Amino acid sequence: MLIARLERLSADSYWAHQASGVRGSLLRLLEAGELDSEQGALLVERGFDFLEKAAKEK
Repeated sequence: MLIARLERLSADSYWAHQASGVRGSLLRLLEAGELDSEQGALLVERGFDFLEKAAKEK
């Protein structure tokens, strides 16, 4: 769900550019089956932070 929401951020948003890297990293970890790693937890936290900041931007 987080990956899909990060993908839906407006392209005009500063946070969309930042979120694209996090989204890609999350997808790679998901494909490798390592999403439950420490790195995965940090990326999830960062992704939610970007969503929150993008929402405040509007």
